[in-house]
Amino acid sequence: QARRMSQGQGPARVRVTAPRTRAVVARSRFSVSRELAEQSELGEMFVRSLMRSQLRLALVVAGGFALILLGVPALMLLFPSINNMTVFTVPLPWVLLGAAIYPVIIICAALYNRAAARNEHRFRQLVDDGRSPRPVWTADPE
Repeated sequence: QARRMSQGQGPARVRVTAPRTRAVVARSRFSVSRELAEQSELGEMFVRSLMRSQLRLALVVAGGFALILLGVPALMLLFPSINNMTVFTVPLPWVLLGAAIYPVIIICAALYNRAAARNEHRFRQLVDDGRSPRPVWTADPE
């Protein structure tokens, strides 16, 4: 080695390796479902997040519905001639507020239901932590 150092070369390289063990290193995984089960601060944060998104959705749908519902009287104030129109001897404002509003209610309810289910599905995916899904049974025996 002295001769190597005098020639400008460093000491001989030595390869250092980790000891060979058969022990499996346990991986610590972040588990949302465990956080929820333990009712930890993080689990509570996830549940509050779901509740906030559902509340926000409910407020948006209710606001849109109220806007449509209040739009009919506003339309009658802006165009007073609508008040004198009839549909089969029933005044048009009565038809709009008494009958035409029900399809709007059904559409708002369907949109809300679909969006709320999507929020809950996303939350369920987060909580499942990538576990295998439940088996799907088929009617076809193998």
